[in-house]
Amino acid sequence: MKRNYRLTRSNDFQQVKQSGKSYAHPLLVLIKLPNPDGLLRIGVSAGKAVGNAVTRNRAKRRMRASLSGLMENIQPGWDLVFLARKPIVDAAFSDIIAAEIYLLKRAGLFLDESGRE
Repeated sequence: MKRNYRLTRSNDFQQVKQSGKSYAHPLLVLIKLPNPDGLLRIGVSAGKAVGNAVTRNRAKRRMRASLSGLMENIQPGWDLVFLARKPIVDAAFSDIIAAEIYLLKRAGLFLDESGRE
């Protein structure tokens, strides 16, 4: 995922977490908040419950890698935060992609090939 599509500031993460709407899945949680600039920005986070630093960083890398293939199918104009849950450590890569698509569809942000929700 390119850097200009990422949420990087702690304040941005906090604002999305506090004011956004969340959607849950056993592997991930998605929180969305409208972006006033009309851009799509995505943040990825894994708390200490996921595991040690190596495990958390691996989970975040896998989430970013799977999201990079979905970027053209995500509706712009939103700040999104994906939070990892403990079971993501043992999940297959295809399961992570499926969980992200499921959450994006539930949030109404996943566009099909024709550009519609």
